[in-house]
Amino acid sequence: MVKLVLLHKADSIYEDELDVEYDFPRAYLKAVEAAVGDWIVYYEPVKAGPRGYFAVARISQVIPKPGVDGRYLALIAPGSYLPFDREVPRLVNGSTLESALAAPDGTPLTGGAVQSAVRRLPESDFARIVNLGLPEDLERIEATRYDQHSRELADEPLIFQRPVIERLTRRKYREVAFSRKVREAYGYRCAMSGLQLRNGGGRPEVQAAHIRPVEQDGSDSVRNGLALSGTLHWMFDRGLISIAEDNETILVSRNKVPGDVVDRLIRPGGKLLKPMNPRLAPHPHNLRWHRENVFGQTVEDDHSPWPLG
Repeated sequence: MVKLVLLHKADSIYEDELDVEYDFPRAYLKAVEAAVGDWIVYYEPVKAGPRGYFAVARISQVIPKPGVDGRYLALIAPGSYLPFDREVPRLVNGSTLESALAAPDGTPLTGGAVQSAVRRLPESDFARIVNLGLPEDLERIEATRYDQHSRELADEPLIFQRPVIERLTRRKYREVAFSRKVREAYGYRCAMSGLQLRNGGGRPEVQAAHIRPVEQDGSDSVRNGLALSGTLHWMFDRGLISIAEDNETILVSRNKVPGDVVDRLIRPGGKLLKPMNPRLAPHPHNLRWHRENVFGQTVEDDHSPWPLG
């Protein structure tokens, strides 16, 4: 097995769904097959956008693309995709993060391998890129983000150095990374109420909800997330609310939720508030999954805040 950098362009002819599959031509088949079972880093070149290295994932399988001769799909292992907390540029202090893209004197190469859509990535380069994109102490950063006292006590934190792969597979770490990216995408505003509430210390009250749960093969992509208030998050997880086929109209299980509750909680017009960046909007496939598998199901919860009829 080997680790890879996989190039992605939003306007490409290749139909990537980055947390599900990566579309590529036959020329890269051997290289991608060698990476089955291992981790990859997604990269967006400067000319295609500003992101640089922006996410990691693990390849589970390679298959021919149905109905398209000469094209293949690298299937992404469920639960492995994770966007970087900080997008990482190709050059840091004038030096490339990929050792294969540096000349003997250390200067960055141009052309050739730099333009390849699939590049091998040594373990040390992989660790360096991930550490820049997903800091080891991300949980501490989030825990002390709005607490001045905690920040002062943590000026010189003692960080338990976990191997990179252990960090990428640890659920608690991934939840923090997912929450930070989803809430940021929505401007810390609830996508259904439109409210942007903060507590006395400035901490946002909005939560990050998975549209398709991780336990049901949902990913930690921002496109599988919604920023929701605590109550609306509870309602969404229990199928009392969802999103219609137009991907913006908020659906309410009217026989289970009193009308006055809807009027208080849902923003006027009943339309979903979406991220400013359209590339981060909820994916229609995830919304459909929630609508078909969660919405309208029987709610069995002793802690319902109102009688369910």
